[in-house]
Amino acid sequence: MSGRWVAVLGLVLLASPLCGGSGRYFTEEDMEGIRQRIKSMFYHAYNSYLDNAFPYDELRPLTCDGQDTWGSFSLTLIDALDTLLVLGNNTEFQRVSSLLQDTMDFNMDVNASVFETNIRVVGGLLSAHLLSGRGGVEAEPGWPCAGPLLRMAADAAAKLLPAFQTSSGMPYGTVNLARGVSPSETPVTCTAGVGTFILEFAALSRLTGDPQFETAARHALLALWDTRSEIGLVGNHIDVQSRKWVAQDTGIGAGVDSYLEYLVKGSILLQDQGLLNMFLEYDRAIQNYTRFDDWYLWVQMHKGTVTMPIFQSLEAFWPGLQSLVGDLDGAIRTFQNYYSVWRQFGGLPEFYSITQGYTVDKREGYPLRPELIESAMYLFRATGDHVYLQFGLDAIESIEKIAKTPCGYASVKDLRDHKLDNRMESFFLAETIKYLYLLFDPAHFLHGAGEDWEVGGEDGGCVLGAGGYIFNTEAHPLDPAALHCCSRHARERQELRDILLIQSQPPPATHSQSETPKAAESQSESIALKPGERKAAPLLSCPVQPFSARLAVLGQVFTDNT
Repeated sequence: MSGRWVAVLGLVLLASPLCGGSGRYFTEEDMEGIRQRIKSMFYHAYNSYLDNAFPYDELRPLTCDGQDTWGSFSLTLIDALDTLLVLGNNTEFQRVSSLLQDTMDFNMDVNASVFETNIRVVGGLLSAHLLSGRGGVEAEPGWPCAGPLLRMAADAAAKLLPAFQTSSGMPYGTVNLARGVSPSETPVTCTAGVGTFILEFAALSRLTGDPQFETAARHALLALWDTRSEIGLVGNHIDVQSRKWVAQDTGIGAGVDSYLEYLVKGSILLQDQGLLNMFLEYDRAIQNYTRFDDWYLWVQMHKGTVTMPIFQSLEAFWPGLQSLVGDLDGAIRTFQNYYSVWRQFGGLPEFYSITQGYTVDKREGYPLRPELIESAMYLFRATGDHVYLQFGLDAIESIEKIAKTPCGYASVKDLRDHKLDNRMESFFLAETIKYLYLLFDPAHFLHGAGEDWEVGGEDGGCVLGAGGYIFNTEAHPLDPAALHCCSRHARERQELRDILLIQSQPPPATHSQSETPKAAESQSESIALKPGERKAAPLLSCPVQPFSARLAVLGQVFTDNT
């Protein structure tokens, strides 16, 4: 980076109003009042959707009607389902769960985003399934390894699998839910659209025992990993057939963000050191080439030269991710930079010029995104610093003042004059409201507080809901203990089948004297393992403490070299 860029950037940082220092202390009474206020926000938006937009995907809050945006799924209802339970409304959670089971059919002649359908629909149904016991829904025998919402999630994910049938294993960006991938479909997909499946697909495979979902997600991840540049970076858009990079700008924001997020969260959910190693190698390159004074710029993936000295609102998830891998000091500094932008505009513009200290032309909007609120939740969990609660209150005040309409909450078209756009994205109820509520409810069960556990599994011997929930990129929480529980049952069933198979085989022929005992032993083992299979390392036993206790202190995940 040239000396001129560094000098200009330094002036911007000096001029930015950073958070920190002594501020307001929030009592439990204060937080309870704010939680009630957040609930009122939710129901204003939710009831407006039900009254004016259902069964369309989204509410149009300026005209009080609805529109389909991502595939005609009644998307806002699916996305908001687990938020109902987070807020304690079990009655409505039960009603909507039954309604979706009666009305939803994914065999539609609709072109749908593979990425969005996965994170919003598959993720939303999986989360609702795993939380249904807390919502008072009568569980099927064997829950959480069986259940109607789980079958719906599997049906939706199965409609996405044809997109992964490429020469690289990386998926197309769009698929027709009834007819598969169109012959005219572009093979160009963004990086996040390739690498944001391991949470939902691995959860499906381990809950149902069907390996095809996790296999597809892992093949895509490995193919993407193999395309990184010599300096360790990936670009923004790739041709999934030729494996050539079409857009070679890279950063931590739009088009790349959730790929990096899923490497970290996938490593925690699945106890997979390999995924964490991938992230740590990417992080070294990111710190070397894109970070300047705790801002993250956009660079050319092969050369590392700066192409866009901008901040994108989608990058605001990064401080939360930094805290998860133990870089708490870096997370605090990065959050301060982003909070300074929020305070400047009352929201985060989609693009912000770091060098000019202002919005970028035609990127001045704020669609009520949740990313900075998510980071505040993680950082408050990690530090207990009430400055993050102050930010949460600032966010509530801004959204209420700028975006509230008589019919819900509208995206902000331009933060300079606060003009509104006629759209309320489903993530406002799935993420923005949920993270605000959880920020002000540190004793919530999703934080692993208390000992309000459940039991499940075929023998009722698995401990569930003991903490350590992992949020997908649409804020749908997944319980690692449930995945382990169902994987254990599947493994035990397979071992039993192997034993019965061995016992049903005729006695082996007498071996010749020239055949060594070692050879006979290897033949016997091949019956149980099958050629080419490896014995898997044993998973952890079901937890009796928060699942991430061996890795986590105050919400942080530490690696051996931290």
